[in-house]
Amino acid sequence: MKNLMKGAVMALLLSGTSAMANDSVLAEIAKPEQWAIQTGDYANTRYSTLDKINKDNVKDMRVAWTFSTGVLRGHEGSPLVIGDVMFVHTPFPNNVFALDLNDNGKILWRYEPQQDPNVIAVMCCDTVSRGLAYADGMILLHQADTTLVALDSKTGEVKWSVKTGDPAVGETNTATVLPVKDKVIVGVSGGEYGVRGRVTAYNLKDGTEAWKAYSTGPDAEMLVDPEKTTVLGKPIGKDSSLSSWEGDQWKIGGGTTWGWYSYDPDLNLIYYGTGNPSTWNPSQRPGDNKWSMTIMARDADTGMAKWFYQMTPHDEWDFDGVNEMILTNQQIDGKDRKLLTHFDRNGLGYTLDRESGELLVAQKYDPAVNWTTGVDMDPKSETYGRPAVVAEYSTEQNGEDTNSTGICPAALGSKDQQPAAFSPKTNLFYVPTNHVCMDYEPFRVAYTAGQPYVGATLSMYPAPNSHGGMGNFIAWDNTKGEIKWSLPEQFSVWSGALATAGDIVFYGTLEGYLKAVDSETGKELYKFKTPSGIIGNVMTYEHGGKQYVAVLSGVGGWAGIGLAAGLTNPNEGLGAVGGYAALSQYTELGGQLTVFELPG
Repeated sequence: MKNLMKGAVMALLLSGTSAMANDSVLAEIAKPEQWAIQTGDYANTRYSTLDKINKDNVKDMRVAWTFSTGVLRGHEGSPLVIGDVMFVHTPFPNNVFALDLNDNGKILWRYEPQQDPNVIAVMCCDTVSRGLAYADGMILLHQADTTLVALDSKTGEVKWSVKTGDPAVGETNTATVLPVKDKVIVGVSGGEYGVRGRVTAYNLKDGTEAWKAYSTGPDAEMLVDPEKTTVLGKPIGKDSSLSSWEGDQWKIGGGTTWGWYSYDPDLNLIYYGTGNPSTWNPSQRPGDNKWSMTIMARDADTGMAKWFYQMTPHDEWDFDGVNEMILTNQQIDGKDRKLLTHFDRNGLGYTLDRESGELLVAQKYDPAVNWTTGVDMDPKSETYGRPAVVAEYSTEQNGEDTNSTGICPAALGSKDQQPAAFSPKTNLFYVPTNHVCMDYEPFRVAYTAGQPYVGATLSMYPAPNSHGGMGNFIAWDNTKGEIKWSLPEQFSVWSGALATAGDIVFYGTLEGYLKAVDSETGKELYKFKTPSGIIGNVMTYEHGGKQYVAVLSGVGGWAGIGLAAGLTNPNEGLGAVGGYAALSQYTELGGQLTVFELPG
C-alpha cells in the first residue's frame, strides 16, 4: 500500500485533473520515497506512507550521516529530496546546498546569496528560514531580504529573481513558498513594524506578478467580493475591513502572512492565516481590526476570496493566526466532510468545513488557556464564532501601562508555526505545543517606517499548577476537540512533527533530542541527542531501498532567541529571553543536518 499515494488523505490531493495543480509538484509528491514539499503534501498532513522504520524496530535507529550547514542561529524547515538529490537550506544568509545521495552527500552545487546584513535588525524573532520549494525543475527560495529566487535544480543557476518587499520599511521573509499550478504563492513578514500584510502570486515562468491580495483595506485591494465572499455563511459586506479600523490605521495594521499555505486541487482553493494587528497595544486601534487573525480561503487562479473566519477579533495578546491549515476528509456526526484543522496561537483548535467555511469545532488544546471561556458556537447568536474574553486577562480592559499578569498562553501561543502532523491510520493530529504563560503591559507607541511598532513589554514563564515544563506533545481528535494523550516536555516543542505508516510519530526538542513515539499510545520508543536544539521539521525519504529520517538541528527561533542572538535581558526577544533562560544549560548554537537509518 505504501506505493500508492501518501495515505487516504492524499487521494483528495491527486484526484483533480492535471489542470488543477502544478504537474511537477504533484508528480514528485506522489512518490513516497521523496520529500518534495516542506509540508509533505499540499494538504499539510506531514504524513509518509514509508514503513520500513516502524514502531517495532525504531529502537534500533542510528545515525547514518551528518552535514554541517556552516551557519549558526535557528534552523527551521527541512531538506527536500527530489530523485537522488537532497536540497538543504540555512537561516540567513539563506545558503542552499544540493547534495548527491549517490555519493555520500557530495555537494553538487551551492547558492550563496549576497544580502545586506542590515536586514537582520528588522527580522522578528531570529533569522530563520522555513525552507525551499520545488516546481518545474526549479528550486524556489524566498530570501530574508524578500528576494524570490528560482534556481535550476540541476545546476543552481539563477533562472529569475524578483524583489517582493522592502526591508527599509520592515518587510522581511522567514517563510517557504507554495507553488500552485503556474504560480508561486508568497507572503510577507513584519507585523512588528506595521507592515500591511498581503499574499502575492508570481508566475513560475518568469517571476512576474499575477495577483496580490492584502489582509486589510479596501475590498478591491483585498480581492473580496462583498456579496460572494462569506464569513460564517453570510456575505462579508461592503468595506468590511475599513469599517473595523479607526481612520487609516489599516495601512499600518499588520495581518502579515509569514506562516504556512495549503491547497485543495479539487476546490482550487489556497488556505492560510493572517497575523497580529499592529500595534500590540490594543487601545491604539479600536475595532475588530479585520482581517488580521483570520483564516482565508482564496481562488488559486485569481486570488479572489471565497470565505474568511476571524479567530481573535481585536487581538490583545499577539496571537498571530498564521499556523498551518491541515486538510483532511473525515466524518463528523456520521457525514463525510472536507475539513480544515488549525491549531491557533490563541490556544484553540479549530475544525471547519473548508469548502464553505462553516465552523464545526473550537476547543482548547492546552488546558492552561485562560484568556477565553470559549467560542460561541450558536449560529443564531450575535456573537457566533467569537471567543468570550475573560476580563481579568484582557489587556484592553486593564488599560495602557497596566501589567496584566498570568495570561495563558503567552504571545508565542499554545503553538507557534511549528507544524503538526496527521495520520489517516489513527485519524489523530500530533501537535507540538507551548505550555507557557505571560505578563503583558501595553504602552503607547508611535509609528515610524522601518522602526519597531510593538508597544508592549512581556515576560514569559511555565504554565503554573502543571508539570513545571514549558511544552507538551499531544495527540488531538479534531472531530471532537479532545486531547487523546499528552507528553510533557521541559521546554516548548518547537519542531515540526512527522507521522508515518510505521505507526510512529517523530518530533524534536529544544534540548536537541529527536524522539519517536507510538502513534496510538504516545509511548516513547526512541530518542537521540543531536548537537544543538531542534526547531527544524522532521522529514523522511527512501534511497537505494532504505528508509531514512532526517532533521535539522540549530537552536534559535523565538523560543531560542536568547541563545541565538546573545540576548540576556529577560524582557528582550519580546519576553522570551527570560522564559527560556535555562535552555543555555542544555544546548548551544549549531547548524547540522542529522540523517538516521536502521542497521544493515
